Amino acid sequence: MAKPDSRTLRSASPNGADTFDEEFENSLDKALHSASSNYFNWTGRRGSLGANLRLALGILLETLNAPNQPSIGTSFDRNSDSFDRSWGSDVNPLIGGGEITGNTYLHGSNDPNGPDYSRNSLIHRMGRFLQSLLGLYRFLRSQVSRELQQQQTHADLQHFSGDNTASAAVLEERMVSPQNSHQKQPVLNAVLNAKYNPVTFVPVILYEQFKFFFNLYFLLVALSQIVPQLRIGYLLSYIVPLAFVLLVTMLKEAGDDIARRRRDIEQNNEQYEVLNRSFLLSADVSLVPAKNLKVGDLVRLHKGMRVPADMVLLHSSDSNGEAFIKTDQLDGETDWKLRVACPVTQSTPDVAQISERVSLVVGRPEKSIHSFQGKLVYHSPTGTDRTVPLSVDQTLWANTVLASGTALGIIIYTGVETRQLLNTTMSGVKTGLLEIEINSLLKILCVTVFLLSVVLVLAQRFPPGGTWYIDILRFLILFSSIIPVSLRVNLDLAKSVYASQIQKDNDIPATIVRTSTIPEDLGRIEYLLSDKTGTLTQNDMEMKKLHLGAVCYAGETLDIVSENVSKMFVHEKGGNTTKRRDLATKVCDFALVLALCHNVTPSEDDGVISYQAASPDEVAIVKFCEQIGLRLLKRDRHSITLLHLASLQELLFQILYIFPFNSDTKRMGIVVKDTQKNEIWFMEKGADTVMTRIVNTSDWLDEETANMAREGLRTLVIGRKKLGTSVFEEFTKAYEHASLSMQERDSNMQRVVEKYLETNVELLGLTGVEDKLQKNVKQSIELLRNAGVKIWMLTGDKVETAKCVAISAKLISRGQFVHQITKVTSPEMAMSHLDQITNTANSVLLIDGESLAMYMKHFSQEFFEMCILLPAVIACRCTPQQKADIALAIKKATGKRVCCIGDGGNDVSMIQCADVGVGIVGKEGKQASLSADFSIDQFHFLLKLLLWHGRNSYKRSAKLAQFVIHRGLIISVAQAIYSISSHFEPLALYQGWLMVGYSTLYTMAPVFSLTLDTDVDVRLTKLYPELYKELTLGKSLSYRSFFMWVAISLFQGSVIQLLSQSFQTLSENKFPAMVSISFTTLILNELFMVAFTIRTWNKIMFATIVITFMIYVLLIPFLKEYFDLDYITSVSFLWQSALILVTSLFPVWLVRTLSRKLRPPSYAKVQQH
Repeated sequence: MAKPDSRTLRSASPNGADTFDEEFENSLDKALHSASSNYFNWTGRRGSLGANLRLALGILLETLNAPNQPSIGTSFDRNSDSFDRSWGSDVNPLIGGGEITGNTYLHGSNDPNGPDYSRNSLIHRMGRFLQSLLGLYRFLRSQVSRELQQQQTHADLQHFSGDNTASAAVLEERMVSPQNSHQKQPVLNAVLNAKYNPVTFVPVILYEQFKFFFNLYFLLVALSQIVPQLRIGYLLSYIVPLAFVLLVTMLKEAGDDIARRRRDIEQNNEQYEVLNRSFLLSADVSLVPAKNLKVGDLVRLHKGMRVPADMVLLHSSDSNGEAFIKTDQLDGETDWKLRVACPVTQSTPDVAQISERVSLVVGRPEKSIHSFQGKLVYHSPTGTDRTVPLSVDQTLWANTVLASGTALGIIIYTGVETRQLLNTTMSGVKTGLLEIEINSLLKILCVTVFLLSVVLVLAQRFPPGGTWYIDILRFLILFSSIIPVSLRVNLDLAKSVYASQIQKDNDIPATIVRTSTIPEDLGRIEYLLSDKTGTLTQNDMEMKKLHLGAVCYAGETLDIVSENVSKMFVHEKGGNTTKRRDLATKVCDFALVLALCHNVTPSEDDGVISYQAASPDEVAIVKFCEQIGLRLLKRDRHSITLLHLASLQELLFQILYIFPFNSDTKRMGIVVKDTQKNEIWFMEKGADTVMTRIVNTSDWLDEETANMAREGLRTLVIGRKKLGTSVFEEFTKAYEHASLSMQERDSNMQRVVEKYLETNVELLGLTGVEDKLQKNVKQSIELLRNAGVKIWMLTGDKVETAKCVAISAKLISRGQFVHQITKVTSPEMAMSHLDQITNTANSVLLIDGESLAMYMKHFSQEFFEMCILLPAVIACRCTPQQKADIALAIKKATGKRVCCIGDGGNDVSMIQCADVGVGIVGKEGKQASLSADFSIDQFHFLLKLLLWHGRNSYKRSAKLAQFVIHRGLIISVAQAIYSISSHFEPLALYQGWLMVGYSTLYTMAPVFSLTLDTDVDVRLTKLYPELYKELTLGKSLSYRSFFMWVAISLFQGSVIQLLSQSFQTLSENKFPAMVSISFTTLILNELFMVAFTIRTWNKIMFATIVITFMIYVLLIPFLKEYFDLDYITSVSFLWQSALILVTSLFPVWLVRTLSRKLRPPSYAKVQQH
C-alpha cells in the first residue's frame, strides 16, 4: 500500500485547508474539553481517536524521514559514515563541532544511494515537514469537529423516547415508567468533571500549550534540530527547557485532574436503595451505585442523602407527604425548600403497586430549576386512569440534599439531562490585562529576532553557495532565547502564589479564589459596579414603620400595635366587627395578614426555633409579628397555626393555595380559610410598582411609598380580598384546568389568578423595613474613590431608597448635585436630559431601569461616553440583564478593567460579564459567590483585596516578566557579540547543559522569589490609597519600562561579552576559558540584579540567591566539557570576573540610585513620610 503523504492529511478536513468557520474556531477549546469528557474515555471510545492519532503521528514521522535516513527516534551519530562528515568534538566553537566545508556541508554525501542534503532536498524536506505539521493539526481538528457533530446528534436523540418516527409532540413529552428502568438508556448518570483520561491527557495538554504562538515557536525551534544543517550544539539544549515548561504544566494539570477524578469516583459510587430492580419489590432492595441509576428507577432516600438524579417525589415519611430539601449546591440559596409528594402515591405505601400502576409524562429537559411541567397517571385496577398534574413542588433536583425524613422518588432525568448539569456551563477563560500587554511586548521581541538574524546575514553580504536562508534559520535558532520559553510557566506559578496568599490572609477570612488567572487585574480596576441589597447593606431586615393610611406607626408608637393585637379578641366580642371598623380593628387585620401571607416555615433544632424562608424580608416580618403578639407556631402544606400570645389561643388557618414570590410577578399571595369564622380570604403583598394596579385606588399610597423610600426603607404593599363560595369554586375549577396544560402552564395559571383574585383587592397598609449598611462601607467607598475607582450602584430597588442608601454610604458626597432621570418614555426626552448632564460638572447620575432601557436602545454610545466621566452613577429598578449590559458597555466604551460585586442570584449575570467578578456570601445564598472569580464575606474586604493584594500581584508579575525577558535578552546580546566577532557566522556561544541550566537551575528560583517582594507596608496602602491610582496607568510594565530593560540588557550583555573576549581570545584553545568567565559573570550578574531590585527582604529571597550560587559553584567541576577548570581556579579569573561585574552593575545601580533621589516614585515618598 502506498505511503500516505501530507495531501492525505489535508483532505481529512471536510472544509479544506483554509475554510474553518468562525463559530468552530471560537468553540474549539470547548470542543476539546467536551470531547475529552464525553467521548474519548478509555472504556468507550479508545479505538477511534487513538487509532487516528497514531496514524497521523506515523504519517508525520514517515514524512520527516528521507529515504535511507535514520528515524526521528534514532540518535544521529556524528561519526557515522552515512553523513560523510567529520563532526569533531562537541566543545568545538563551530556549530556541530567540525568545519563547514564545501560540498560535504552543502551537498551531503557523494554516495548516490545515500541521503541527499542538497539545497533542493533540504527545502523539499522542510516543506514536507511543515506541511505534515499543518496536516496533523488540521486532521486533529477535523476529528474534533466530527466528534462535535456526533455529540450534537447524540444530544438531540436524548430528547426522543427512542422511536425514530416520533411526531413533533414526542419532542416535547416523554413517558417514564418504573417498568422500563431495565431497558438500555442513552444517557448515563455518571458524573464526569475530569477533563482528561489516559488517552486524551497528553494530546489535549499539548494542544492547550501549542495553540499559543510562542510555545509553538519553541517547538519548531526544537524540532528544527532534527535537520542536520540547522542543528546547533546539543538537541537537549532546546528540548529540555521546553520539556521543563510542559512538565510543570502537565504535573499541575494532572494533580488537579486526579483530584477531580477522585471526587467523581466518590460521587459515582455512592450507594442508593433501588426498589424496582427485583421481583419481590416490597421486600427486596438493591443497592445500586449512583452512576448506574436509570430513568424509571424507584429510589429511597434518607435524611442527609444527596439526590443522585432529577426525581419526582412519590412518597414521604411525613404523614402529609412533605419533605424539605437543601438547594445551596444547586442555586446557592441557604433556605430549605418544601417539597410535596404526589397525593395519589402518598396514599399508596405499597411499592409494588406504585411500580405497576404509575407512569409519568414529563417535558423535555430544560434549564429552569424553578419550573417543571408533567403529569402522573395512576392506572387503577378498575380501568379508570387518574391524571394528576406535577409541578416544581414535587421535584427533587439532582445534587440537592434531603433535609428531613425519608422519601421515595422516581428518576425522570439522568446525567447531562439533569437540571444541575444543564445549568453547568464552562465559563470562558479570562485573560488578564497584564498578559495582553506581555504578548504585545513579545511580538516586538519576535520581530527583533527576525530582523537581527537578517541583519547579521546581510553583514556577510550573502555567503557564496546560496545558503543565506540556512544562515537566517540558524540565527533565528541561536537568538530564540530572546523570546523566553519559561515566561508563561513563571507567570502561572506566580498566580498560584498570589491566590494562596489571598486565601491565607487572616484579615479577610473565608476569601476564596475561584479564578486564579487574573489576580493582577485586581490591581488595575477603574470601575466598580456594586449591587445594593446584601452588598452595601447587611440584608438583615428590621421592621421600622407601618402605614395604614390614616395613621403611621414607627419607633415607640409600634407599641400601640402590640396593644391592639393583644386585645384582638376583646374587640371581636365587643361587636366592633358588625359596625364600621375602627382603627384598632384595622391594625389587627393588618397584623393578621402579615402573620399569614408568607412562605416561612418554623423548624426546631436542639430546642432552638429558626425560620426557613427564601428572603430575609419575610423572616423580619414574621419576627415582627411575634413581637407584637402573633407567633408562627406550626406550618405545613395544609395549614398555618398562629399563637395569640396575650390569650395563648391558637388560631388555625387552612392553606388552600399559595402563589410564591418571583422576580417576574414581584408579589406573593396566599388563599386561606379561617376555621374559626369559616371565611376564605385571598391575601397578597408585593412591590408598589405591581400592587398599585391590583389594590383599590388610594390617594396616599404613592406619596407614603416615596416618603419611606427616602428614609432608606424597603416597602411592601399589603392587601386582601374576601372570597365568596361561588367565586372560589369558579377559581378552583379554572386554576386546576390551567395546571394540567403542558404548554405555557405558568402563564395560564397566572392569568386565572389575575382574573378571579387580583381584582378589587382591599388596601390594608404599607410596611417599611430597614436594611442597615454593612460594616465599614462608608470608609471603604471613600478610600476606593480616593484610589481612583469610579463606583456605580446597580439595584432593583426604588429610586428613593437607592438615593438614600447612596447618601448614607457616602457614594454621593455632601453638596454634590444629583441629576435624576426617571420615566423617560421617548428618545426626545432622553436627548434633552443627556444635554443637561453634559453641561453639569461633577454631578452624580440617578436613573431608573425604564429610562436606562431607552438610552441603551437609542443613544447607547453617547450615554456611556458621558457616564464614564461622572464620579458615580446610581441605576435603580435594574433587571439582571440590564446590570450585565452595563458592565459590557463600560468595558466596550473604556477598555478599562471593570469589577462587579454582588451577593444574590440576580447579580450572577453581571458578575460573569465583568473583568473581575466578586461575590459576597449573602443571606440569600451562595449563588453569586459560586459564580464569581473571588468570593468574600463582607464588602470592606474588597478594600484589601484591591489595594494590597491587587497592587502586589500586578507589580510583582510586571517585575517578574521584565526579569525573565531581561534574562533572555542579555544572553542573546552576548551571543550576538560573539557571532559578530566570528565574522557573522551563526556559531553557538553556550551549548548543552549551560543553556539548560541558565533558564532553569541557575536563575529561575531567585527571579521567581520576586513574587514575594513588597515595596510598601500594608498599612500604608490604606493611608495612601492614591498609590493604587498609579497602577491604572500601567507604568509598571509599559513600553517605556520595557525599552529601559532592553537598554540595560544591551549594555550588560555587551560589557560582559566584550570584556570576556578581551581577557580571553577566540582561539580554539582559549575558547573554554572565555566561555567560563563569560557564563559565570552572566549568572552572577543576574543574581546581583535580583538583589538590587528587591525592596523588602525575607528569608526565602535570601536563601534562593545563596543556594543558587552554591549550586552553580558545586556544579562547575561537572562542567569541564565546557569550562577551563584550571583557569577558573586561578587568581586571574577572580579579579577579571570582579572587574566585569563592577563594570556591568555599577552604572545601572548608580542611575537607579540617582533617579530615586532626584525623582523618587510615590511609594518611596510614602515610606519617607
